[in-house]
Amino acid sequence: MRVTNILRSNVNVLLDYYSRFTPSALSIKKFMDFGQHACEEKSFLFLRKELPVRLANIMKEFSLLPESLLHMPSVMTVQNWYLRSFEEILAFEKVKADQKKNLEDFCEALIKIRNRHSNVVQTMAQGVIELKESEHVDTQTEHSTQYFLHRFYLSRISIRMLINQHAALFGADLPGHPRHIGCIDPNCDVTSVVQDAYENAKFLCDQYYLQSPEMIIETKNVDSSGGPISIVYVPSHLYHMAFELLKNSMRAVVEQHQDSRETLPPIKILLVKGKEDLTIKISDCGGGISRSLTDNLFLYMYSTAPRPSVSNNDSTPLAGYGYGLPLSRLYARYLQGDLVVCSYEGYGTDAIIYLKVLSNEANEVLPVFNRASSKHYKTHAGTHDYQIGNSI
Repeated sequence: MRVTNILRSNVNVLLDYYSRFTPSALSIKKFMDFGQHACEEKSFLFLRKELPVRLANIMKEFSLLPESLLHMPSVMTVQNWYLRSFEEILAFEKVKADQKKNLEDFCEALIKIRNRHSNVVQTMAQGVIELKESEHVDTQTEHSTQYFLHRFYLSRISIRMLINQHAALFGADLPGHPRHIGCIDPNCDVTSVVQDAYENAKFLCDQYYLQSPEMIIETKNVDSSGGPISIVYVPSHLYHMAFELLKNSMRAVVEQHQDSRETLPPIKILLVKGKEDLTIKISDCGGGISRSLTDNLFLYMYSTAPRPSVSNNDSTPLAGYGYGLPLSRLYARYLQGDLVVCSYEGYGTDAIIYLKVLSNEANEVLPVFNRASSKHYKTHAGTHDYQIGNSI
């Protein structure tokens, strides 16, 4: 027990140390520039410092969570995963960077960490469910949980980006296409990715409902070439966003029109590439939702669908923990983009993805731990400075 306490104390000291550093936000252009002249030794030297910094910055925020959530079994499991990964990376803190064996061991360690963290989203979601089932959750706990998960999942995206890029450049990971620089496509065909997302979402919809709406795509490229719409981007991120939004649209359309004998109204997609922004608008006639519920779409404690079975790993559910929209928005915001939803109650919904066209403007957005962080967990923005009348 004493040895365990000493080890835990040493880890806490190192967490304090690395959390004092600010993570180094990179742009897609910087990822590309390095990848085109990839040097494994330089990547190793950068990551063995940067990954502990990113891990420590978010791990320090675990202690700011409400005790009720922090002590949920699934949350404790995730916290232990992060501690183990933090220690494993620090094992390379002083090893020589010019030895091939050390570089290979480091790459293998990163892949091991990535695999360990593959179910972090589901496990944290299960922790939230455990909390909701064990006690009444007050508004302050909801606010703290929302704030933490927003930053936690954003941090996770950034950490996996660094690991995936290193593994694709120097490890056994095979690039998705010969032209890819690591996991980045310098000429990502947006139309193709969206069509791929549609086909996979359609497959799930057909399986679940025995029918699915068609898709109509319209494109507009405002540059002089007027050619296909492409962008320097991470195809897997774009696919994730499109797939989640299309699943939502399909489910809404089928459920809204399942009693009608008429053909399901199609999902309409508009792709527009401007000088600064790439815009993807997904429009459906799924009935929409009321304005009073719109804000709930991005809450981690809200879902309009039944919870998935934890033991059912045989197929991807059409709807699950309710994290599809908030996570998709994080993927967009991670590189200075955004995702917004405009609903028209009684008619349908427009979901709009904005992405940066210029790779030097697509900078990482990273959470930073500092003294001000605790204030966000203790205060809850409300309507204290407005008076709202009651209905008569």
